[in-house]
Amino acid sequence: MTTAFDPVRLAGRQLANRIAMAPMTRSRAHGPGLTPTPSVVEYYRQRAGAGLIITEGTQPSAVGQGYPDTPGLHSREQIAAWREVTDAVHAAGGTIFAQLMHAGRIGHPSLLPGDLTPVGASPVAAEGQVFTHEGPLDFVVPAELSGDGVRATIADFAAAARNAIEAGFDGVELHGANGYLIHQFLAPNTNLRTDEWGGAEENRIRFAVEAAKAVAEEIGPERTALRISPGNPYNDIDEPEPEAVYTALARELAPLGLAYLHIIEAVPEQRELVLALRKLFSGTVVLNPATEGPTGPDALALVEEGVADLVSYGALFLANPDLPARLRAGGPFNTPDPSTFFGGGDQGYTDYPALN
Repeated sequence: MTTAFDPVRLAGRQLANRIAMAPMTRSRAHGPGLTPTPSVVEYYRQRAGAGLIITEGTQPSAVGQGYPDTPGLHSREQIAAWREVTDAVHAAGGTIFAQLMHAGRIGHPSLLPGDLTPVGASPVAAEGQVFTHEGPLDFVVPAELSGDGVRATIADFAAAARNAIEAGFDGVELHGANGYLIHQFLAPNTNLRTDEWGGAEENRIRFAVEAAKAVAEEIGPERTALRISPGNPYNDIDEPEPEAVYTALARELAPLGLAYLHIIEAVPEQRELVLALRKLFSGTVVLNPATEGPTGPDALALVEEGVADLVSYGALFLANPDLPARLRAGGPFNTPDPSTFFGGGDQGYTDYPALN
């Protein structure tokens, strides 16, 4: 029987286990030009015992930034700073993918350089506010991407993926979940387009598929992955019947030979859809399961049951740098401190103790 502590091959590398560190925004890219600092290097090095580390959302272009102090992968200084992270993780025996996250309409002009403004699939503002250096501000109506703008954005993803490989990453995960740009093309309430990028399911999945293809052509499909969250209402997304669009997406992705599909299970009732997507995709599946509170030790059984090939942990990995060892031992576990999740210094970032 396969367990979460068994090795598995991914992106040409042997992973020590099937426990993944989920991508988590920490807003600590305090270096010049939104670059990782030595504290970021230490944060990821501490967690190199994960079978797979997936970084915080990293913008592929300046306009893709959605929150304060999030890192990018679109400049030379960002590439050089990320190389310090990947070297440290590899020296500790880990494997690390960069998550490329274009926030789309989730953001604010005050976060962007010059006269840039957030863009989206359609000019539909999200309900709510985003935190900025000036405090919480209402989301704005995004500028609708033109056809040329869509293609340029896909090219930005491919260029950032190339930068990621130059920076030493083992691959990239495209963030198609949680209400960010790729998700905004998938969801019917944020994609009101009538061109080739909107309308029927085959058109709404086109942006995700073309972005994955462009990245795969740039760095190889075995180093390209996608994260999705069917039916997740986060960031004012409304997908009342997600089955059709996500099964269509899985069918289109299956022949590409991607590294993995990372699924966020919004509610326990979605398990049937998760299993359907697993069957359609046919490749490696990473699952972030629906749980009450942080994903815990019980989720390890999902590997044994064949529901997923890897299980991703978020908040528990944030607070427990040696999480795989703690899971194997059955605990104890440090408690995450939400007051230090976003921004700040090393407190609540690199000071969580390891066992012994």
